[in-house]
Amino acid sequence: MAEREGGPRPGGRSARVQASVHRATRDLLARLDRAEVTIPLIAAEAGVTPSTIYRRWGELNELLADVAVERLRPDMVPVETGSGIGDLLAWAEQYAEEMASSLGREMIRDVLAAEGEAGPRRCCGYVRQQIAAIAERAASRNEAFPDIDTILDRVVAPIVYRILFDEALGAERVGGLVEAAFVAA
Repeated sequence: MAEREGGPRPGGRSARVQASVHRATRDLLARLDRAEVTIPLIAAEAGVTPSTIYRRWGELNELLADVAVERLRPDMVPVETGSGIGDLLAWAEQYAEEMASSLGREMIRDVLAAEGEAGPRRCCGYVRQQIAAIAERAASRNEAFPDIDTILDRVVAPIVYRILFDEALGAERVGGLVEAAFVAA
């Protein structure tokens, strides 16, 4: 069966295979030590051949990164508190807490361990979308709000950096970062 121009059909066999492989990977990571998880084991769990996984992802690190990126996709819009700074603070505190969890740390490391830039770019895109939603709400209330790059540089980057080097930030420190970003704007 030929693929449409521009890639595979959304929702077709390719999507079912991806969903099955992702589910199998998540299930195995929940049950086994990370070092025990292999492509043949994932393939058996997903009901596909190892060659299907190798053809699509190339190697285990790429598959783990793809699974991590999907898990990092936000599943809800940022909380609305009534102000731009309040919305950003609520979002940043939740982001810092989720990323500092053991699962969050593993996902960040999986994304960074992959060879390509697609995973990190997608993750950054998700964060940008969340911040943009907060900024749009602030604009609709005629509130001043820092640009997205300022938030990335002054709030998100320090959170991720500290997590990567095992110094997760608490809510008070995250609040200080948010306030500093507004002062800088």
